[in-house]
Amino acid sequence: MRGLLAAVAIVVLLLIVAVATGFINLSGQGGELPKVQVEGGALPKVDADVGDVDVGTKTEKVEVTVPTLDVDTATTDAKEDKDK
Repeated sequence: MRGLLAAVAIVVLLLIVAVATGFINLSGQGGELPKVQVEGGALPKVDADVGDVDVGTKTEKVEVTVPTLDVDTATTDAKEDKDK
């Protein structure tokens, strides 16, 4: 039950962020209540413009400089300090 509640909360937060950042744009006209209990009325008309995400691969050779890491053990440090 907690997992389901957490999943729903995450989805709601993602929707709020998507609308706030403009990724999803909701606009439309409000609906009407029916004049008579059974007849009439109109459903709300909503136009949802959503962002577009393209996912793909790109093959390109790129040179990347990778930093080196030199790790000395405590005995190596002690020998170096002794030599100085």
